[in-house]
Amino acid sequence: MYYSRLRMLGVMALCLLSVLLCLPNFMKDPFPRWLPWHQVHLGLDLRGGSFLLLQVDLKALEKDRLQSLEHQIRQALVAEGLGYVGMQANPASAEVSFDLRAPSERAGVLKTLNALTQDVSHEFDISISPEGHVVVRLRHEALVARAREAVTRSIEIVRRRIDSTGALDPTIARQGEDRIIVELPGISDPERIKALLGTTAHMTFHLLAPNPTQEVPGATMLPTQDGRKLAVLDPVEVDGADLADANATMSDGKWAVHLKFDTKGAEDFARITTANVGKPFAIVLDGRVITYPVINSPITAGQGEISGNFSAQSAADLAVLLRAGALPAPLTVVEQRSIGPSLGEASIRAGLLSLGTGFLLVVTFMLLFYGRFGFYADIALLVNLIMILAVLSLFEATLTLPGMAGILLTLGMAVDANILINERIREEVRLGRKPLQALQTGFERATGTIIDSNATAFLAHVMLFVFGTGPVKNFALTITIGIGTTLFTTLVLSRMLIIRWYAHTRPQKLPV
Repeated sequence: MYYSRLRMLGVMALCLLSVLLCLPNFMKDPFPRWLPWHQVHLGLDLRGGSFLLLQVDLKALEKDRLQSLEHQIRQALVAEGLGYVGMQANPASAEVSFDLRAPSERAGVLKTLNALTQDVSHEFDISISPEGHVVVRLRHEALVARAREAVTRSIEIVRRRIDSTGALDPTIARQGEDRIIVELPGISDPERIKALLGTTAHMTFHLLAPNPTQEVPGATMLPTQDGRKLAVLDPVEVDGADLADANATMSDGKWAVHLKFDTKGAEDFARITTANVGKPFAIVLDGRVITYPVINSPITAGQGEISGNFSAQSAADLAVLLRAGALPAPLTVVEQRSIGPSLGEASIRAGLLSLGTGFLLVVTFMLLFYGRFGFYADIALLVNLIMILAVLSLFEATLTLPGMAGILLTLGMAVDANILINERIREEVRLGRKPLQALQTGFERATGTIIDSNATAFLAHVMLFVFGTGPVKNFALTITIGIGTTLFTTLVLSRMLIIRWYAHTRPQKLPV
C-alpha cells in the first residue's frame, strides 16, 4: 500500500487536465490561448433542430435498371448483327421481352445475353420459346442486392452533401430496408438541406440532334431552364460520375460552376469536344437541360464550366451536389419534425436536474454510511463525472438525453464499486485485522471483482456502440467512457486518497 510521489503527481496531473478540458463547455472565449478548445456538442433532443426521415425510391431504382438493361440488350444485339422486333420493358414483372427476327439465331442471342451480367452474378434469367420469343427477367436476389447497395451508397452521399453545408454534428443512419434517418441539431428550417437531398444530381453530357426542336429517333425531348424542349441524343458522351471536383466561381461577372474531370472523364471530354467543334453540347441534370453551349474548340485540359442563371447560393448548391455524387435512386421526405430551442432547453434543464439530484443523493448516501471513506468516494465520483465530460469534450462528441442517462447510470456503477471496496474493508476489520492489513486486503479482494464486472459491461456496451444507432449509440458511448473513468477513480484515485490519509494519521481504528 504505497504510492510514490511521482505516481501521485501523475494522478493529480491527469485530474487537473480533465478539469481544463471541461472548462470550455462553461466559457465563451478560449483560455489561455495555447490550450486546446474542445466542447461537447448537444444532440437534437437537447439543442433543438430538425429530424428528417427519407425513403429511397427502390421502384425507381428497379425501373432505371430495367431501362438500362433494355438499352444494353439493344446495343449488344446490334453489335452482333442479331435482329429483333417489339422490344419492350415491363416494370411490373421486372422483365424485358422481344421477338427474334430469325429463330435460327437463338444460340447467338443466348450467348450475347449471358455476356451482359456485370454487377451481380446471375443477375437475370433468360428464356427463349421455340417461336423465338425472348424474356429477360431480373432475379429477385439481384434486385435485393442492388437495393441494399443503393441504400448504403445513398447514406454515404447524403452524409457528404450535408457535411458540405457546414451542418454541425448531423446524425445519419439507416432505418429498416429503405429508409434513412437524418438529424440536424441547431437547424430549425431545413429547406435547403431538403432541396439538396431531394435532388438526385445525375449529370450527363450529350450532343443535340441536328434539328434540336423536332423529335427524331434516337433522341429524347428534354425540358430546358427556360421552359423549351430540345431533342437530346440518347448516347451519354461524358458521365457526371467521372467528375473529380466541382466549385462555384465567378466568370465574366456571373456565377458559374467550374468542373474538373478525372482521367477517364478528361479523355472522354477531349474526344467529344475535338470531334464536334461548332456543335451544341447539352449538359443534363436529372432529366433537365441546364445549359447547351457551342463547342468553340477542343477542350483537352479535363476542365469545363457550367454557366447559366445561377445565384451564389444555387451555384454553391450545384457544386455540393456534383462533388458528393449522384444518388442511385430518388429520396423522398416521408417525415419531418422540428424541435424548437425552448424544448431543447427544457430537456437540458430536466437532464441536469436528474443528474444533479442523482449525484446529490449518492453523495449523501456515501457520507452517511461510510463517513470519511464515503467522503473520499464522493471526491472520486466528482472526478469521475469531470473525466467523462473531459473525454467527450476531447473528441467533441455529441451528448443526447440517452447519453445523460448513461452518465447517471455510470455514477451508479461507480457507487457500487466504492461500496464493494468499503464493505470488503469492513469485513476485514470485523475479522480482527490491523488497519493497514484491512485496507490492503480489502482493496485487493475487491479489485478483481470490480475489474471482472466492469470488463463484461465494457464489452457489452462496445457492441451496443458498434451496432447501435442514434440514442442507443450515444447511451453506449457515455457508459463505455464511464467504465474506464470509473476504474481509474475507484481503483487509483480513491485508493491514493485513503493511503495518503493513513500515512499522515496512522489511526488505530478505521472510520468505516
